[in-house]
Amino acid sequence: MTLDDALAQCPVVAIVRGITPDEALDHAQALFEAGVLGVEVPLNSPDPLESIRQITEAFGDRMAVGAGTVLTADQVDAVAAVGGRVVVSPNTSRDVISRAIALKVDPAPGFATATEAFQALGAGARHLKLFPAATYGPGHLKQLKAVLPPEAVVWAVGGVGPDSLADWWAAGARAFGLGGELYRPGQSVAETVRKARRVVEAARVLR
Repeated sequence: MTLDDALAQCPVVAIVRGITPDEALDHAQALFEAGVLGVEVPLNSPDPLESIRQITEAFGDRMAVGAGTVLTADQVDAVAAVGGRVVVSPNTSRDVISRAIALKVDPAPGFATATEAFQALGAGARHLKLFPAATYGPGHLKQLKAVLPPEAVVWAVGGVGPDSLADWWAAGARAFGLGGELYRPGQSVAETVRKARRVVEAARVLR
């Protein structure tokens, strides 16, 4: 599934930092059944490429699967090699964006300022990750949206939860990356289901 298709159905990407390969499929299944169709495995998780490979093989036609904390072009290569179709970064790197586009992988670089946003757009990115969103607030994004092109899809990531989705949506965010609000290392699959249902319910009223 493409990133755009996943976000069109539910504008939430689950950041499963710390997940291990032996639990990846169970939690991916829980997210999918709850309606979360985007999954990001940060590269500072244990054996992240194996988790991405497993999730992609099982759910790649039904979910947008990729990596987070992608900092180098070589890491983009590694993610693409195991089937990942999305690379999310905390920063704006032209090398990462360019390599992702060359491999037909969707980049979502991190930004905080108008300068970084336009650098990312100029390098070919269309998805922009405002990070850490809670540091700047919806008012910051609302002002940035006045100058960003309409095709730019801004994600709010970092300190965002189900109770704040509506405020961010009103400010112009059209996607959300949620970490601990959906998954923390060691939590049960039942807890993932409970959290995911709450987030999906909050996202449904945004349309």
